[in-house]
Amino acid sequence: MTETPAAFAQAREQFLGIVEAVRPELHRYCSRLTGSVIEGEDIVQDALARAFYAMSMAAEVPNLRPWLFRIAHNAALDFLKSHGRKYTETSDAIESVAGFEDKPDPAVVRAAIARFLALPVTQRCAVILKDVLDHSLEETAETMGTTVPAVKAALVRGRAKLRESAGEPGAVSPEALDALRRYASLFNARDWEGVRALVADDCRLDLVSKSQRRGREVGMYFGRYEKEEVRLGVVKLEGRAALAAYVGGASVPCYFILVDFEGSRVASIRDFRYSPYIAAEAEFEPV
Repeated sequence: MTETPAAFAQAREQFLGIVEAVRPELHRYCSRLTGSVIEGEDIVQDALARAFYAMSMAAEVPNLRPWLFRIAHNAALDFLKSHGRKYTETSDAIESVAGFEDKPDPAVVRAAIARFLALPVTQRCAVILKDVLDHSLEETAETMGTTVPAVKAALVRGRAKLRESAGEPGAVSPEALDALRRYASLFNARDWEGVRALVADDCRLDLVSKSQRRGREVGMYFGRYEKEEVRLGVVKLEGRAALAAYVGGASVPCYFILVDFEGSRVASIRDFRYSPYIAAEAEFEPV
């Protein structure tokens, strides 16, 4: 019997409720693998979609946390392969574990997200799982599908390389900044008619992890903001111009919004209000 859309939606909401506690940790892992909190969230959504399908086919619920990490790990590797992102497999020799310590390296824990891209992917996975997320050697090996000695080897090399690496700042175009400032100015002035006038007729809206809309339905998106105390500020987020949302007079962003323009009109909006953990991980600066 074919499942109805309502039943499917209910099952999806139940599944998201089950994985809610693990989701921020999955994002910490995926964002460091890609060097981006935005792309990390894309991978988490893909991984959860895979997990939802697999769970619907399974006879019993698996051990959730390690199972989800394994799925997210594979989804991230697929992403890196398809995007050509420094996907460099290494064959770490066992003797290279000399100097290994079974405690997190503080330099790794404090490292900026983008700096992890300096590592080959095997080293990247190991240092994120072990040092950033505090997984055991055995858990790290299980997620990566390898052995504990191989994890130790990757940690020794990855930690050393990460301590030596440094991130490079990106540039934001003046045009992108001007467009976002105009949007934010109208939004903060509560000029909803003016904001809606900026939106193109075929604009795409993605309320990340919640829903998607297009065209006329996008105008309804601002109805909720009319009732809320939200202020927008223009920031530089991972080398691109973005909007930071400050809720209820908060001094730090509660979430981010990506707005893309075609000419003078808004072509797409990605609102991360339903993924607030991104704000805790993001590296940004006001502009």
